[in-house]
Amino acid sequence: MTILTDLQERTRTWHRGSYRLAQAFAVITVLCVLAMLIDQRTLNGAPLWAKPFKFAVSAVLYFFTWSWLISLLPKFRRTANWLANALVVIFAAEYALVIFQAARVRASHFNNATPLDNTIFQVMGGMIAVLWVVNLVLTIAVLFTRLPDRATAWAARIGAILGMIGISLATLMSGPTPDQQALLDATGQSAMIGAHTVGLPDGGPGLPVLGWSTVGGDLRIPHFLGLHGLQALPLLALALGVLAARYPRLRDDVLRLRLVVIAGVGYAGLLALLTWQALRGQSIVAPDSQTLTAFALLVAGVAFSGLIAIGRPSRELEASLR
Repeated sequence: MTILTDLQERTRTWHRGSYRLAQAFAVITVLCVLAMLIDQRTLNGAPLWAKPFKFAVSAVLYFFTWSWLISLLPKFRRTANWLANALVVIFAAEYALVIFQAARVRASHFNNATPLDNTIFQVMGGMIAVLWVVNLVLTIAVLFTRLPDRATAWAARIGAILGMIGISLATLMSGPTPDQQALLDATGQSAMIGAHTVGLPDGGPGLPVLGWSTVGGDLRIPHFLGLHGLQALPLLALALGVLAARYPRLRDDVLRLRLVVIAGVGYAGLLALLTWQALRGQSIVAPDSQTLTAFALLVAGVAFSGLIAIGRPSRELEASLR
């Protein structure tokens, strides 16, 4: 059996709409890379097609994961399918607007320069609000999902909650910055309303491809990290299950569950830390002593908890030794 055939066999019960959209965005990701290589124009200091590229990568991860999660729901499968279809339509429509603005060499987010730009961003804002509600309902459904492997079940639950937090963090970017508010107060107009950079205008120096600011705080970082907790923790549970074939200690499902929960708490701590760092206007590449200390304490806490979990027998193991 080829790898492709095996993948098709494994995914045949997944939500079709989400799965097909993820496949489509995998192709779009490649097209965006080609566009960046061919079209050297920039927008606010970043490659013109960088934002469509990043949105496409996120969509691949997001919709592959939801396609799988929906297949796990023991109840309300039909309702979940309809909600997932809504996610597919909303995101596809939002992405079409992102592409439309990129083709016009116009910012798709926070743009208030013209009535058309403002209308597009307002429509996108409405779409995101609906997507948030649908995502919340699906997240609640996942919280009540039971799986034979408890580590995978809790990885999905914690990941879904982190994903909701990540989506919600986008609201921190929507309000006017102090400079924009001053301009609004003085003239009643501002070409941009909202920003992802804290302490400086958007469009300054940033990391390659990602574009995250290297001179100020950037709220896109915790937004991205939170959103993709939905993939990180289930992948950890999968990795622990694979490693169990080599390391007998990991065959204990209670241990794998403990490690997933510890990782989830650590992930949430890192999300909080990065949000705190960004809100203080501090670049991801220039952490101060407070940030470094908090990060060191977080890493030490996760590592110490993991060592305790590995060294402590589970109840099932304790019972077998009696």
